[in-house]
Amino acid sequence: MGSKSNNNKKIILISGPTASGKSQLSVLLAKKINGEIINADSMQIYKEISILSSRPKITDLKKVKHHLYGFQSVNSKFSVGQWLKKVKKCTINITKKGKVPILVGGTGLYFKAVTSGLSRIPKISNKKREAVKKIYDKIGYKKFYKKLISSDPLCKNKILASDTQRVLRAFEVKRFTKKSIYEWAKNTKSDFTEYDVRKIYLNIPREKLLIKINDRTKKILADQKCLKEVKNFLNLNIIKSLPANKIIGITEIKSFFEGGQTYKQLIENVNIKTRQYAKRQSTWSRGHMTDWVRVYSDKSSNLFKKILKEVS
Repeated sequence: MGSKSNNNKKIILISGPTASGKSQLSVLLAKKINGEIINADSMQIYKEISILSSRPKITDLKKVKHHLYGFQSVNSKFSVGQWLKKVKKCTINITKKGKVPILVGGTGLYFKAVTSGLSRIPKISNKKREAVKKIYDKIGYKKFYKKLISSDPLCKNKILASDTQRVLRAFEVKRFTKKSIYEWAKNTKSDFTEYDVRKIYLNIPREKLLIKINDRTKKILADQKCLKEVKNFLNLNIIKSLPANKIIGITEIKSFFEGGQTYKQLIENVNIKTRQYAKRQSTWSRGHMTDWVRVYSDKSSNLFKKILKEVS
């Protein structure tokens, strides 16, 4: 079920692909079990983008206390480590009040930080990382992978040669810290070991999810405030490399504003992007959330009962 603990402090984690209905379910759950909600979605942290990122509605915010939504500027980077620090603080405060913290979102890395902890790998400078990338570009991925395996045999059978990001990361960690990324990982543990952690994944069938995605996209884009929100965001001219640029819909709406596509195409393009993202989330969950309880029911009342059974 989760890591049981003696002192009955409980944390509930609710994940699932985008548009699967996590927010509404968590509000119902929080009301039922005297809980407070903590955001575990890396795009809902931003102040400037609320409609496009599907941040909880004001009516829901009034029903139940929500934490870590819309507090961060799109102009700055916000790491998993910074998020985890804030979550620990929130969790302690919520528990002190005799309430149950409920973490809700679709960002896999956030949940992994809670369940497995964050590895304490020292910071590697951009200059050093770029040097590694140059080697990679020069010799190609096959030769580079061989180089990685000979310098760090622990990576064999754990990282695919085609997984560029992980191959580069493993290589730079071994080269500059003299320790395998897997040795670093071994000494990593969760900060929440004294809690009873319940992990729920909304396992909605793909065909049902596609309908929900389509409905939500139409609804979001029909809201004039959404287009205004994106216009204001684009006027900020934030640096291209900042993560807020990755919010689904921004590039597509920009193209729409510039006359690059019709409204119908805009809806379709946002839909395609969202479907791709949902697919990545599902793939991640199969690889990294193997011990989570997967729940689903066509009837929302049945689904709620199933979740309630798992967390009580």
